[in-house]
Amino acid sequence: MATSNDPDLPALLGGTPVCSSETSEWPICDEALQQRFSELIKSGDWGRYHGEYVTELEDRLRSLYQLTNMQLVSSGTVAMELALRGLRVAPGDHVLMSAYDFKANFVNVVQLEAIPILIDIDEADGQLDVEKIAAAATDNTKAIIVSHLHGGLVDLSRVRSIAEELEIAVIEDCCQLSSCACDGSTVVGSQADVSILSFGGSKLLTSGRGGAVLTNRDDIAQRIKTYCQRGNLAYPLSEMQAAVLGPQYDSLSQRHRQRQECVDAIRRGATKHQGLKPFSCRENAVADYYKLGFWYDSQQFEGMSREQFCEAMKAEGIPIDVGFPALHRIHSKRRFQCVEELPVADRAHEQIVVLHHPFLLGAAPAAQQFFLALDKLTRHARILSQP
Repeated sequence: MATSNDPDLPALLGGTPVCSSETSEWPICDEALQQRFSELIKSGDWGRYHGEYVTELEDRLRSLYQLTNMQLVSSGTVAMELALRGLRVAPGDHVLMSAYDFKANFVNVVQLEAIPILIDIDEADGQLDVEKIAAAATDNTKAIIVSHLHGGLVDLSRVRSIAEELEIAVIEDCCQLSSCACDGSTVVGSQADVSILSFGGSKLLTSGRGGAVLTNRDDIAQRIKTYCQRGNLAYPLSEMQAAVLGPQYDSLSQRHRQRQECVDAIRRGATKHQGLKPFSCRENAVADYYKLGFWYDSQQFEGMSREQFCEAMKAEGIPIDVGFPALHRIHSKRRFQCVEELPVADRAHEQIVVLHHPFLLGAAPAAQQFFLALDKLTRHARILSQP
């Protein structure tokens, strides 16, 4: 549809978008990253098996997370598989996890012929409901997967306390976080039996693909090392991938501040919009924002479906999408168990939307654009909700 000069009209109805798509471009190839690419070309390290960059990245991660064992790998999905294998998760074992989580975590458990035990989520922040862990545990429970999602943080201290009583291991999925995420004075990812990171193409730190497994337990690290060593490494992170992550770590704190400023402004302004409620974050915890999650209420937008809402916001240049499908809604009941109903995860399946992190780098001005777009959609919700 051709655009008009009416700034009040939604872009889907012919109006001018609030912002251009360029505000959400990712990854950002800034001067430091361009310099690193130039160094790789001159040295030839981009095509080498071994060089300085993997070691440099390993040392940086050990220092950031204060952990002794580090395995860089080809993806976050592989990292989760290796974490499970490092804990000797075996056929028939039970693994606790949120009913609202990244699908690959569920599939990794099933691939090892273990059984995912799904737990409901907390309505305030969309995270695993910690108080439901004990009731979900059985004599066969081997581990629990704790994923921090969409700008929330699970209370890992509480999880660890429960896990110690149950004598089960904790796997912490930090794939949506960076080392800026802290719980009190502790970097998130440094307290579990084993933690995983992702450097996938859309992540806060990206090398296109890649991940890491972190642990202080030598037994876990040794099992992972043994499984990966096939004469060469089975799931390596390349020198070129490791090289481009260094400059991104150098700019991480500044970009975190920009994202936090935008999220703070959105959370403040969202109190005026009943139909869109952002996830909260626990007091004294510092999250990070690969995505910012919201509960979407279509009734506050004249019945506009979640999909219609996301389409209209994206037409305004605001990169917002539907959230994950709930795991119990997309997998056969033969593949998982749950000891209680999952009402909040059912709502999540229908109502969560997520705002992607490149937009958040616009700080407070980006939050203003967000609400300009939201106001336009609210005023024209009746016509936008039509099939």
